[in-house]
Amino acid sequence: MIALDPHALVLPPWAVVGEKRRAHIARVTALLMHWADALGVDEGERLDWYDAGRWHDALRDADEPMLRAITRDAVAPFEVLHGPASAILLARDGERRDAVLDAVRWHTLGAGHWDRTGRALFMADFLEPGRKFMRAERAWLARQAVVDFDGTFRQVVRLRLEWALREGKALQPETVSLWNAVC
Repeated sequence: MIALDPHALVLPPWAVVGEKRRAHIARVTALLMHWADALGVDEGERLDWYDAGRWHDALRDADEPMLRAITRDAVAPFEVLHGPASAILLARDGERRDAVLDAVRWHTLGAGHWDRTGRALFMADFLEPGRKFMRAERAWLARQAVVDFDGTFRQVVRLRLEWALREGKALQPETVSLWNAVC
């Protein structure tokens, strides 16, 4: 798999990311590019995957007041606000690709209406090799994504839902919609 220099990734001027987050973004984007190459994704979709990868966590290290001000959302859990906030600012800056904006907006919760860009980002964010849990199983799934993209996606959705339920997290409507779309 290719490696991307975290400092070579161009992030928006409003991005709020520390070094660890920048490294995560680079690993997610590298995994997406590996899959795009292996799957023979056309150049337009490949660019969508690249941009979704490098922008998905652009505000992950922002504070809660900033994210709530951008999203104007006073009730959603803080942990899920960085995607919608990034999508809002990307659109404000002129980004018009719905696939990219939807992938960034919903990458934490999932979305039943996603195309392959959103699904790829959802998987790559979970399967990137820098995460320390379930290393062997996630590495196997990352390899399987180019063999059975849809089956791997279903497995990742299942694993993320199982984790949320095990941790006592409330399932958001978008996550339920995603599960219903892949069953």
